[in-house]
Amino acid sequence: MTQTDQAPQPDERLTEAVDDVQDENEESTLMGLSDDAITKITDALHDKDFETLNTLISELSIQDTAELIQKINDDDRDSLFENYGNIFDPHIFSYIDEDLRKKVLSAISASKVAAIVSELESDDALDLIENLDEEFQQDIIRKLSAKIRIAIEEGLTFPEESAGRLMQREYVAIPQFWTVGKTIDYLRAAANDLPDEFFDLIIIDPFYHVVGEVPLNRVLRSKRTQKVEKLTLDNLHVIPADMDQEEAAHIFRREGLVSAPVVDNDNRLIGMITIDDIVDVIDEEAEEDILKLAGVDGTDLYRAVLSTSGSRFRWLFLNLITAILASIVISFFDATIEQIVALAILMPIVASMGGNAGTQALTVAVRALATKELSSTNMFRVIWKETLVGTLNGVGFAIIMGVIAALWFGSNTLGVVIGAAMIINLIFAGLCGAGIPIFLNKIGSDPALSSTVLLTTITDIVGFFGFLGLASLFLI
Repeated sequence: MTQTDQAPQPDERLTEAVDDVQDENEESTLMGLSDDAITKITDALHDKDFETLNTLISELSIQDTAELIQKINDDDRDSLFENYGNIFDPHIFSYIDEDLRKKVLSAISASKVAAIVSELESDDALDLIENLDEEFQQDIIRKLSAKIRIAIEEGLTFPEESAGRLMQREYVAIPQFWTVGKTIDYLRAAANDLPDEFFDLIIIDPFYHVVGEVPLNRVLRSKRTQKVEKLTLDNLHVIPADMDQEEAAHIFRREGLVSAPVVDNDNRLIGMITIDDIVDVIDEEAEEDILKLAGVDGTDLYRAVLSTSGSRFRWLFLNLITAILASIVISFFDATIEQIVALAILMPIVASMGGNAGTQALTVAVRALATKELSSTNMFRVIWKETLVGTLNGVGFAIIMGVIAALWFGSNTLGVVIGAAMIINLIFAGLCGAGIPIFLNKIGSDPALSSTVLLTTITDIVGFFGFLGLASLFLI
C-alpha cells in the first residue's frame, strides 16, 4: 500500500469530521442542526472518542447543542451527560424542552445543578429550577450562594406564570437627577456588574419607585449635561409582579416594548422583563392553546408513555361520551335508516362538514380572545358574521351535495333533504363555533380546552337529527 492509499489517521479523521460539521453549521446556522452532524457526534460518542466529541460540540452554538440533546436517544443522552457533561455550556438548558430538561436535571446531582444555576441570569435560573421536584429543588437551593439563593426563593413566592416568575433581577436603575454624562460614566465604570443585555435605563426616585424609562439610544444622542429625567418615554409601562405573564405579553405586543420594569405591591422596583422572555411566553401560550384544542396536555414529545396515555385518555373518554350521545340520536331513526340505506351512507358527510366549518369559526374566536381582539364590545358582531359565513357556505355546499346525492341515488327529494340538512348544520356550526368560546370565556373557563368537545357534540347531534328528521318527514 502506498502512502496515498493508507487509511486516514486519527488526527486526520478528527479534522475531516470537524470540517464537515463546521460546513454543515455554516449552511444551516438558522435552520438548526443537520442530521449528518448529529450522526457524526453520536458516532464519536459510541467510539468514546473524547477529543473528537469535545471538538465537535465546541463548534456548535448553544441552540444547536440543545437541539442535539433533544434529538438523540435516551441512552446516548445519559452517556453524554454522565461522561462529558462538563463540556456543555450551562445556558443550553434554557433552550431544552421543559419536560426533557426536568428529566435530564433530575439525573444530575444537586451540586452540579447548583453550579449550572449559578452561571445563569436570575430569570433563566428560576425557570430552570421551578418545575423540579420540591425536595430536589430545596437540595439545589441549599447549595447556592446567599445572593442567588435569596433571588430564587423570592421568585418562587410569586404565582406560577406571573411576571414575578418571568422577570430578571439584573437591571440598570439610575436616580432621576443624574445627567447623561454621569450616567455614561457610571455604565462604563460598572461594566462588569451590568446585565449581559439591556435596552432601557430605569429612572427611580429616592424610594425606588419607577418614575421613567429611557431607551439607550436617547442617552447616546444627548449632550452630557442633559438630565436623564428629561429623556424619559412619554408613557410609563410598569408591570406588577403578580400580573399574569400572558397579560404582560399583551402589553409588550400592544405597546411595542423591548423591556419593562417590574414592581412589587408597594410600587418599588424589583426586576425587569425583556423581549426575549416575552417571545417565549407568546410561543408557549400559542402552543398551549393549539395543544388544548386537540386535547393534548403539554408537549408530550418527551414524556413517558404511561403519563402521555393517561393525559390523553381523559380527553378521549370525553369524546367517547359525546359520540355515544350522537349515536343515541341516530338510534331514534333506526327504522328510517333500515328503509333507506342511502341515509347511512350520507350521514357522515353532514356531520363532518358541520364539524369542520365550526372548527374554522372556533379557531378564529379562540385566537381573537387570546390576543384581546374580541371582547364584549364586538362579540355579537363576530358571532353574527360567523353565522352568516356558515349560512352562505351551507347554501353553497347544499347545492353541490344536493346535486351529487340526487344523481348518485336517483332521488331529487333526497338531494333536497341533504341540502337542507347541510344548511341547518353549517348555520349552527358558525353560530356555535364563535359563540361557545365567548361563552366559556365569560364564565371563566378556558375556551381552548373545552370548546372543541362541545362544538363537535352540537354539530354531530344537529347534523344527524336534522338530516334523519327531514328524511323521516319527506322520504318515508
